[in-house]
Amino acid sequence: MVESTDARYKRRIMKMDHSLKDFNSNPPSAGDLLAEVEAHFKCSLPEQYRCFMSQQDGGEGLIGDQYLIIWRASEIVLYNSEYEAHKYAPGLLLFGSNGSGEAFAFNTRDNTMSIVMIPFIGMSEQDAVFIAVSFDNFLLNLSDGTIL
Repeated sequence: MVESTDARYKRRIMKMDHSLKDFNSNPPSAGDLLAEVEAHFKCSLPEQYRCFMSQQDGGEGLIGDQYLIIWRASEIVLYNSEYEAHKYAPGLLLFGSNGSGEAFAFNTRDNTMSIVMIPFIGMSEQDAVFIAVSFDNFLLNLSDGTIL
């Protein structure tokens, strides 16, 4: 019997939930700092990301075998400015990193706000690598080890 797409997705979500056990979440932030981020960058953040951030204001740790740092909402504007993302990678909104030289970013030029990985050193939009079509898919891919 062939497993349905919905069943595969549910199985991956259960695996991801188990994989998040080593991810150290921050407590939820006060207020709606994500609205300030959206106003600053003139975009709407993906609903899956907003949902994740409403439960924890970023965090860091292992998801599967992959290390992930998701910045606090209060850090996003500052870090994008410090890394000069607007200059070197216009259209990308950095939201975290792998803790080892690459940033994760939303592609604001894409209506789906797909996720890309881009190096901090020598940052260039030409070096952005597509990672996932959605935030949930991004976490699932980390959990599955399909993002190296």
